[in-house]
Amino acid sequence: MKQNISVELLTFWKNWHFRLLIDLTAKMKFCLPWRSTGVSVTARHQDTTMYAVSADSKGLDTVVGLLADVVLHPRLTDEEIELTRMAVRFELEDLGMRPDPEPLLTEMIHEAAYRENTVGLHRFCPTENIAKIDRSVLHSYLRNYYTPDRMVLAGVGVGHEQLVECARKYLLGTRPAWGSGAAVHVDGSVAQYTGGIVKLERDMSSVSLGPTPFPELTHIMIGLESCSFLEGDFLPFAVLNMMMGGGGSFSAGGPGKGMFTRLYLNVLNRHHWMYNATSYHHSYEDTGLLCIHASADPRQVREMVEIITREFVLMAGTVDVVELERAKTQLMSMLMMNLEARPVIFEDVGRQVLATRSRKLPHELCALIRDVKPEDIKRVASAMLRRKPAVAALGDLSDLPAYEHVQAALANKDGRLPRTYRLFR
Repeated sequence: MKQNISVELLTFWKNWHFRLLIDLTAKMKFCLPWRSTGVSVTARHQDTTMYAVSADSKGLDTVVGLLADVVLHPRLTDEEIELTRMAVRFELEDLGMRPDPEPLLTEMIHEAAYRENTVGLHRFCPTENIAKIDRSVLHSYLRNYYTPDRMVLAGVGVGHEQLVECARKYLLGTRPAWGSGAAVHVDGSVAQYTGGIVKLERDMSSVSLGPTPFPELTHIMIGLESCSFLEGDFLPFAVLNMMMGGGGSFSAGGPGKGMFTRLYLNVLNRHHWMYNATSYHHSYEDTGLLCIHASADPRQVREMVEIITREFVLMAGTVDVVELERAKTQLMSMLMMNLEARPVIFEDVGRQVLATRSRKLPHELCALIRDVKPEDIKRVASAMLRRKPAVAALGDLSDLPAYEHVQAALANKDGRLPRTYRLFR
């Protein structure tokens, strides 16, 4: 994934062939007010790169021209590549020092779930590979993956025919900077779920310094394979994830913040020593992963793991109608609130068309969400529990249960870990 990160850091307003400020001013004067929302690689979705601009609709022609120039004609000078190497090193250092370990744990849980394939490969560039980043490597990546069949041009607030005309003008028949050779090294592998464990022993006592330092915590993430976003069970899994909910132990708010979800009611409200219990659902074109992230003092890791495995087992149990309706209402509310923002709308359009060649409208999705029944939740949860777990562990892991014990707990009706006995303490 190192080329993807480099492309992310190198692109946008710095890397087109309109280098002079006067040229930039001349290009943009007809589409003010404008602002760049930059290029982003979504952290929870390791499969898409997005270039985005918000501008006055009168400047559509100019903006599409600039976007096409950024995508197809990056300069990639030696100076810019060296600055990118420095930025990658800084991000890797920051990743190890930040008090929120969720990005690192997400990387680890994917590595455990899909051992050495597809979404299980490293998203963050290994330190030893930074020096290998150069123009030829980046051009090779762009030649293989920046092809017309993998691109979608999406717009909100503009006419369809006008956008199509701009696409024909600036994107069709244009020779990119890396040449017109055919892609030769495209990985078309289908994700293979393996399950497993990835552990990283680390001293977390100095992560947050200051007069009131954050306590030393051990972080555990347990995941099970769900389904892809193309399958019919995607929405039951989305509702299940919303029903589990959770968050940090110091989260404030009322019912709208998910305070009546299972991980709040059954975990955070009952176990004061747990600092976090949050459910996540990652879904891709050919697979999916539902996982729970929990954190607590290193001395209580075993008990924390047992609490989480119990919650997984309870997913396949009785589903209360009230909690299900609350979860569906919250999911629909979140969907509609997010789609109030135009940048989110065009991201939704682009991602859906890229994945399915079509787009489901919000009211269609809401109708499908309303159709989710308690038996759907039990069915998908039961199927999920038949798979091997994926486990990611970060921090002081001296009391971490064995992987086989976690697997056995998920197979038990009560979700309890096998009892262990010590002759000496």
